[in-house]
Amino acid sequence: MVNRYIPLALRHSPTPRIEHFALLAGLEAAVRGTLISAMPLAVYAALGTAQGTSLVYFMAGIVALSWGLMVPWATRFVPRRWAYTGGCLLYVLGMALAILGTAWSVPLALVCNAMATATTFVCFNAYVLDYVDRANLGRSQSTQMVYAATPWAVGPLTGVWLHDHWAPAPFLLAGAFALTLLTAFWILRLGNGKQIQRAKRPAVNPLGYLGRFFRQPRLIAGWMFAVMRSCGWWVYVVYLPIFCIEAGLGDKVGGIALSISNALLFAAPALNRLARRLSVRRSVRAAFGICGLCFVAAGLLSVLPWATVAMCMAASIFLVTLDVVGGLPFLMSVKPSERTEMSAVYSSFRDVSGILTPGAAWLVLFFAPLPGIFVAAGIGLLAAWAVAGQLHPRLGAQRPSRGGVPA
Repeated sequence: MVNRYIPLALRHSPTPRIEHFALLAGLEAAVRGTLISAMPLAVYAALGTAQGTSLVYFMAGIVALSWGLMVPWATRFVPRRWAYTGGCLLYVLGMALAILGTAWSVPLALVCNAMATATTFVCFNAYVLDYVDRANLGRSQSTQMVYAATPWAVGPLTGVWLHDHWAPAPFLLAGAFALTLLTAFWILRLGNGKQIQRAKRPAVNPLGYLGRFFRQPRLIAGWMFAVMRSCGWWVYVVYLPIFCIEAGLGDKVGGIALSISNALLFAAPALNRLARRLSVRRSVRAAFGICGLCFVAAGLLSVLPWATVAMCMAASIFLVTLDVVGGLPFLMSVKPSERTEMSAVYSSFRDVSGILTPGAAWLVLFFAPLPGIFVAAGIGLLAAWAVAGQLHPRLGAQRPSRGGVPA
């Protein structure tokens, strides 16, 4: 009945373009890019110990993983546009809690931010799969990377600089970006997918689609690629700066290396074109293989600290390549009827890698010095290289129509 009073232009939104999704990706990158360096400082300042900080991040990862798997079930009751809106507002709530700066509010802020990221990521991927056809998924991914390049390159340095001058400043800025993201989303009027209406199917068990996921080897492989790619970034972002400090290179080398690597996102369209020319299978496999070898070399060359930094930066080139094409094996294998549910499964790679990487590093440090973490990461990436060899050779290639014209 309510729809009778909603103008037709609002009930049936225009078809969004790839650039519209890239705009949303860029605005969310501005939120997260500002927080990626400032939030750990705030958590450590509030708790006072590295152990407490690690525990809070571990718990936030578990909460975000559980929450992300529940989002598709929740969208059976809550329209997707409101779920995305809720994710943006969770960012705003997280910023408000972080500004308080107390021992109880900052951990809650971290949890809110993790839940916000999971919610917006699930909904965003579902929208992309609704509106972007398989042949253009690669172009969509690379365009998103370009729009996100500046926020990811500038955000970490900006966050630290603002935090040094006035602790609440980066959270005020990130909150403003979150509100801008919410405004842009409603201006684009994405609704609940291709048409604004409440789903009529009955709600399903939120764990029910996990069974369907585990029965599809291609989805498992695509998810594993995302986990290993994210683990590689965890090692690069967290453990390279620590290595630089312990090796006497100073505390700025890691940050500079991260900014340079993030700037490579501007090359995403060129990387996408190269990947399409080589095929998704070849490009994914080459990126995992070379990246893994670079990390192994970084660990073995640790007696030459600058060589380790150089090899890690070389590895980051292929991590950026995997950011562009690494998600395609999963996205191209999802059935249309399972888009929202499998988007939730796919989004869990962030939280799984956020739990797996610190845990694995903790174990490695019992038996080896810090460079052993680089070697362990390299071995994991080489395992992904081996699995990528099982991808279909023509995955992502345009298939000709019956008349001989590409579809």
